[in-house]
Amino acid sequence: QAQLVESGGGLVQAGGSLRLSCAASGSIFSINAMGWYRQAPGKQRELVASIISGASTNYADSVKGRFTISRDNAKNTVYLQMNSLKPEDTAVYYCYADLDTVIVNGKVYWGRGTQVTVSS
Repeated sequence: QAQLVESGGGLVQAGGSLRLSCAASGSIFSINAMGWYRQAPGKQRELVASIISGASTNYADSVKGRFTISRDNAKNTVYLQMNSLKPEDTAVYYCYADLDTVIVNGKVYWGRGTQVTVSS
């Protein structure tokens, strides 16, 4: 099995920056994809950014040019650098990882979520 642990959320003023981290641990053979979703109060969970095995990245239109996703393969860790934050970025951010483990291939794991609050 595997676990994801997120860190880096918090409170920041509009225009500021935060960096989220998510480390995957456990009996991992390979990481097929990692990324971030977010869910604001009263809204559906939405994909923010993802990085496929290798370096292919995908971003929501609302964060393009402001957020950057990256991965440290040696540490099984994905990062989300968030710049020029806006109040509408306020949400709980969830890390996910599509992993091959000793038990099963291609299973998606989720972190517990980290709160990001952007004040105006």
